[in-house]
Amino acid sequence: MLLSRILDPALTQGRLTLIDPQGHAHRLGPGGGPEVAIRLRDPALPRRLLLHPELATGEAYMDGQLTVEQGSLRDFLALANQCAEGIARMPLQRLLAAVGRPLRWLHQFNPARRAHRNVAHHYDLSDALYDLFLDRDRQYSCAYFPRGDETLEEAQALKKRHIAAKLLLQPGLRVLDIGSGWGGLALDLARHDGVDVTGLTLSAEQLKVARARAESEGLSPRVRFALRDYREETGFYDRIVSVGMFEHVGVSHYTRFFRQLGERLAPDGVALIHAIGRADPPGDTNAWTRKYIFPGGYCPALSEVVAAVERSGLWLTDVEILRLHYAETLRHWFDRFQAQRDRARALYDERFCRMWEFYLAGAEMAFRHGRLMVFQIQLAHQRDAVPLTRDYLYAHGGAAPAEQPLCGQQA
Repeated sequence: MLLSRILDPALTQGRLTLIDPQGHAHRLGPGGGPEVAIRLRDPALPRRLLLHPELATGEAYMDGQLTVEQGSLRDFLALANQCAEGIARMPLQRLLAAVGRPLRWLHQFNPARRAHRNVAHHYDLSDALYDLFLDRDRQYSCAYFPRGDETLEEAQALKKRHIAAKLLLQPGLRVLDIGSGWGGLALDLARHDGVDVTGLTLSAEQLKVARARAESEGLSPRVRFALRDYREETGFYDRIVSVGMFEHVGVSHYTRFFRQLGERLAPDGVALIHAIGRADPPGDTNAWTRKYIFPGGYCPALSEVVAAVERSGLWLTDVEILRLHYAETLRHWFDRFQAQRDRARALYDERFCRMWEFYLAGAEMAFRHGRLMVFQIQLAHQRDAVPLTRDYLYAHGGAAPAEQPLCGQQA
């Protein structure tokens, strides 16, 4: 089978047994673990996997046309990361990539109306779904694991404190939270640091929850949430923070984003952007993820972000790359979702559950074995807006020095 002949050289470790639609087993890879067997149940699937590997793999798993017979979904997707590199080197795939490259701007074109629609696709799902796998504060972004053995609740709390340290907060400062989600970060900053926060979201469901949380905690006078695009904001702020939102901006809008950030930030202000990026050169979003999970989303190369920052005139005062932190976060989310899978099926259906577990496991493998990472960039108008060294980041005691090992890896 052509598919097995192409994939075999791409597997440098592990063993993948591919059972074709006729029941023939094709053993690929040198062995040494993980050991995985998958069954292709549709005669047309091998051809689709060659033509559109990312989209076809996810859709086949969702529809039950690709089943994992031995090993776990995580194991299969770890091997699939290797296979994807082999398929990408095929002349046909190189041609398709070259033809599709000019469309990249269209995939990431996110004017305000389209941005509202894209956000609703993912974030206006049932609240009960997110309660199945997120921490109690509903932090839906990379947690921070300075030791590596923290619980999800601890790591998410440490993430919020690490961000607060980078913002150099003082009581009474005005803070803008772009992409405030369910309000957890904004409420934490108001509660622990005594600041006034305005949170912006494009999700009606998240807005409802965030406002209710502020009201129940008695923080409504100091924490306000609005259903508003960042381009529509007109206020002025001492601090600006954005966590897990920049992935939805789109490359063609980066200049506008940082120009708006600079116009809204006080002359002596500090801003912090926390987002997923890629260690590769500029590229495109995985076709399956773009269609089913995050339409309009894109994880940029740092070179694309820094170029836009340079055009804005802002100072890039600090950059931190978090490598395996999101892999660990996603591991927790996947395990929690699997433990509550019956409840998820009751909310939606089996196909949705297979889509969601493929998303969580696939994202984990992209951070653990692929080229995704998280960056935090600190920005200011003035070069002396932040201290001369990074020592102040660890004064709160929640974050570890950079040389401390992370999850068994040397930092």
